[in-house]
Amino acid sequence: MKYMISWFERSQGSPLEYENAQKRILEVFRPWEAPDNFKIEVFVIRVGEWGGHMLVECDDPATVHKFCSMLPAFEFQARPVIPVEEAIRVELEAMAWRDGLTSQ
Repeated sequence: MKYMISWFERSQGSPLEYENAQKRILEVFRPWEAPDNFKIEVFVIRVGEWGGHMLVECDDPATVHKFCSMLPAFEFQARPVIPVEEAIRVELEAMAWRDGLTSQ
């Protein structure tokens, strides 16, 4: 299953608290290594803000949850995603099925 993981900074308070949170985030993230079942396909940061997006393929939702629990200074969203070609294929199948229904 592919997941689009997005993260957004949580309010920290004072400028000093933001600076300390930034240091702690890097301190925690630097030694982190992706598990074997957590394949990162895209990893980007939003320009001008603290947050980003990561497209991963992972067979274990608990591994995704563990990653999202690693940095409490951020609010995470992990959404299952599929390629657009697959989405269009199943949407066309659903539309054909729906169009085949008879009105009563």
